[in-house]
Amino acid sequence: MKDIPLDLARLIAVDGAQATRLLHRVREAALAGERPPVPPRPVIDASWRRMARMGLDPDRTTRSVLLERDELEHRRRTTALGETLRTLVDSLTEMADASLQIMVVTDDEGRVLWRDGSPSVLRQATGIWLEEGAAWTEGATGTNAIGTALAVRRPVRVHSAEHFVHTLHAWTCAAAPVHDPRDGRLLGVVDVSGPASGFHPTTLALVKSVARLAESDLRERHRGTVERLRSVASPLLCRIGGRALAVDSHGWTAAVTGMPPVDRLPLPKSFGAGRVWHPTLGLCAVEPLPGGWLIQVVEDPDPASAAAVSRVVLDLSRPRRWSVAVSGAAGSWVQELTPRHAELLYVLAVRREGRSAAELAADVFGDATRTVTVRAEMSRVRRHLSGVLAHRPYRFREEVEVEVVTPAAPEELLPHSTAPAVLSTRSLPCP
Repeated sequence: MKDIPLDLARLIAVDGAQATRLLHRVREAALAGERPPVPPRPVIDASWRRMARMGLDPDRTTRSVLLERDELEHRRRTTALGETLRTLVDSLTEMADASLQIMVVTDDEGRVLWRDGSPSVLRQATGIWLEEGAAWTEGATGTNAIGTALAVRRPVRVHSAEHFVHTLHAWTCAAAPVHDPRDGRLLGVVDVSGPASGFHPTTLALVKSVARLAESDLRERHRGTVERLRSVASPLLCRIGGRALAVDSHGWTAAVTGMPPVDRLPLPKSFGAGRVWHPTLGLCAVEPLPGGWLIQVVEDPDPASAAAVSRVVLDLSRPRRWSVAVSGAAGSWVQELTPRHAELLYVLAVRREGRSAAELAADVFGDATRTVTVRAEMSRVRRHLSGVLAHRPYRFREEVEVEVVTPAAPEELLPHSTAPAVLSTRSLPCP
C-alpha cells in the first residue's frame, strides 16, 4: 500500500489535520532523498523534481519584483483574457468571498493581472506576495497551483505541504489554464487560493469549469469577428478570378473562392502584406483587410521567386514553446508546434534516413500498430511543411539542412513526453 500515491481529497475528508501532518512527512522525506511514508501525487512529485533540478531553495520567500504599473496595465489591455474578464469575475468572485478565498487571474508568464475576493484573505495574500504584478511561475515561487498549471498545461490542485516553498504551507490553491480557442495558445491561468483550512474538494472542478466558460466566451467573440470579416470579404472575392481566400489574423477562413474551403490556414509568424511564400499555397499576393488578410494565389510564379526551402531549425530548447523555423530564397517563417508534432519532427530530425508509419508509431507511442494515428498526425504536419517533408518513408527532404536546438540538460527535452524515442535521449548522460 505504501507505493500507492495518496488520495488527497479522500484523506482530508476523513481527517484534515492528519492529512496535513502526512503531507509534511512526505515532503520532508522527499526533500531529504528518503523514502516517504506514501508517494506524493504524480503531478506533485514531478514538480518537486523540477524544483530540485532548478536548485530552488525550499526555505526561500515568495517575494518577487512586481511589474511596474504601466507594464501591468499594458498586459491587461493586450491579453485576450481581458475580453472575458467579466465572465471570470462574475463566476468566481462571489464564491471566493463567501468561502474565505480569493480569485486570481495570471497571464501566460505567471504574472498576476487581477485578484479579488475575501478582503481578509486578500490581506493575507499580500503577505506572501500573491498580489497584482507578482510572478507565480514555478521558477519564482516553487510548486504552486498557478506555476504548476502553467508548467503542465492542465488543471492542478496544490494543498499545504505539497507546496515546495515552506512559506506557502498554510495555503491551498487550485488553478486551471485558459487557452485561446483561435490558435490554442496558452493565455494564462484562473486560480482560487485561500487558507489551507478552507480546502474543499470541489474547488478544482470549479476553476476548470470557469476556464472552459472563459474559452467558450472567447470562441463566441471570435465567431462574431469572423462574421464581420466575411461581410467585408465576400463582395471582394466575387470579383476575383483564380484562387483566393480571406482569413482573420489567426488564419481562420471567412470566405474562399476557386479552391476547396478549409477551416483554418496556418499563418507563419512573419506573415504580412506583399508577395509571400506560404508553405501550403506557394507564392501568394497578400493585402490587408479590416480584421484579417486577403490572400490571392499567384498561379504562375517566377521560379526564382518560389525557390525551395533550404534550412529548417527545430527549436525544442524552451520548456513549453516548441517551434520550427523554415528559410529559403523566398523568405522565412516560424510555426509553433503542438507537443505531438514536436515529438514527430524530433524523431525525423535525428533519423534522417526516414521512418515508416509503423516505426514512427513505435518511436512515439511505443506501439507499432498505431499507424492510423501516425498517418493522421503526419498529414497535419505536412500541410504546414509541404516543401520540407517527404513520405514513403516519412523524412526531411535530402536537400534540406536540419538543425535541432535542444535544452542544455537532456532530461529537459520535451519534459512531458512519454515517447520512447524521447525517453531514450533523456536518459543519456550530460556531455
